[in-house]
Amino acid sequence: MAEVDTTQEWARYWQYAELPDLDLLRARYVRHTFPRHSHEGYVFGTITSGIEDVGLPDGTVHAGPGTVVMINPEVPHTARAGVPEGWVYATLYPSAQVINDIAADLTNLRGTVGFAATGVRDPHAARLITEVHRAAEEGNDLAADSVLRVLVARLLDRHGSVLPARAPHFAGARDAVRARAALEERMERPPTLEALAAELGTSPFALLRAFKKQYGMPPHTWLTDARVRRARRMLDAGTAPAEAAAVGFTDQPHLNRHFTRIVGVPPGAYQRERARTYKTGGDPAP
Repeated sequence: MAEVDTTQEWARYWQYAELPDLDLLRARYVRHTFPRHSHEGYVFGTITSGIEDVGLPDGTVHAGPGTVVMINPEVPHTARAGVPEGWVYATLYPSAQVINDIAADLTNLRGTVGFAATGVRDPHAARLITEVHRAAEEGNDLAADSVLRVLVARLLDRHGSVLPARAPHFAGARDAVRARAALEERMERPPTLEALAAELGTSPFALLRAFKKQYGMPPHTWLTDARVRRARRMLDAGTAPAEAAAVGFTDQPHLNRHFTRIVGVPPGAYQRERARTYKTGGDPAP
């Protein structure tokens, strides 16, 4: 009897043509670790096998089968295997517009909607996440859209709230906001921390502390995440990975390394799935 390879990893990150504001990831990771990063939209994930350790600002969620992980937009987090055999999971990445539209239709919540819990035991919601994947992979438009709405309605009813405005009020917050704007503007050739602090009239360590407090990660980590986001938008528009590396990576291998660590798949595979999705509605994942 042949031995099963317990180290084999696979992943499919794609978009279903009929639900363009929703990204889907189904994967098995063993050695792969996600560095600290954040998403513009929401994250709803469930484990189908193994354990995933999700590092969040308020602690680590040890997510196993039947657990649903909910992460609000721009919340920094990490992920890694919680057991030697890794984890298999299905994740949905709906845009903020999708969630807020459903909330406006079903609830009295107004403003930017969020979820108070990060990891909850909810086998039914977990099954709904996998059913959205299954419906999308089968090309069942009606089921994919319907089950997604049922899932979001359930999570909003049990855990929904309105996110507080992120207006910075602490000392140094204004410098952090200005530093982020400067890094976005000069993403390809950013200044050193010392030069940036001098421009803003503060000290390097004061800026470092303020930036981390405001955005949950230091400037250099935030910048790598922002570069990957910009590269993704370029890949979505059809830009070749080698050209997308110009957002600030030294070359395509440099982009490949960071893109794969943060997104979970290499940029070439990401772009191929995007192209196939828009043309055919996608193929079943492994």
